[in-house]
Amino acid sequence: MNRHVMILCFCLGAAVCILSVLLGCDNEPNPSDAELGLNPTQIAGRQLFNRYCANCHTAYSSSKRNGPTLQGLFKKPFMPSGTPANDERVRDVIMLGRSKMPGFGRVLSQEQADALLAYLRTL
Repeated sequence: MNRHVMILCFCLGAAVCILSVLLGCDNEPNPSDAELGLNPTQIAGRQLFNRYCANCHTAYSSSKRNGPTLQGLFKKPFMPSGTPANDERVRDVIMLGRSKMPGFGRVLSQEQADALLAYLRTL
């Protein structure tokens, strides 16, 4: 095999390895519903989180995406915005939006918002 081709293959392989390691560093752990001990309402909330929230927020990691992590959201007195971390205020943010976050009041029913809150309380 030509020396230049071998060097190119080596460099390409190294680049693929480095890229896969870098991309793997941002992966959030994904425990199962059973491992988390979630009840049916919390499972429904987790599914809603994965569908609507996970693009911008992490659940099981302190790293940020486009929005702040939601890990330990209800274990703190305040959300990152300074708003109290209670059901009423978190529901307002979910339904009405805040700053760069869109509101989901036209997307989620009250029952779905309740399920999402029940899941967020497990984080």
